[in-house]
Amino acid sequence: MVVTGASAGIGRATARAFATRGARVALVARGQNGLSAAARDVEAATAGVAARRIANMLT
Repeated sequence: MVVTGASAGIGRATARAFATRGARVALVARGQNGLSAAARDVEAATAGVAARRIANMLT
């Protein structure tokens, strides 16, 4: 599952919701810092299931 805007708000909540239901998620966001924090949040909520991070710096 690819989730854009995953570093905060609805995107972050969506990524976490899919991951806790067993989906493998790829988090996409503009900034690396927020993206890393969101990935840690997803991994913590899913007992360490990896969340792939993709930073889009082209904006």
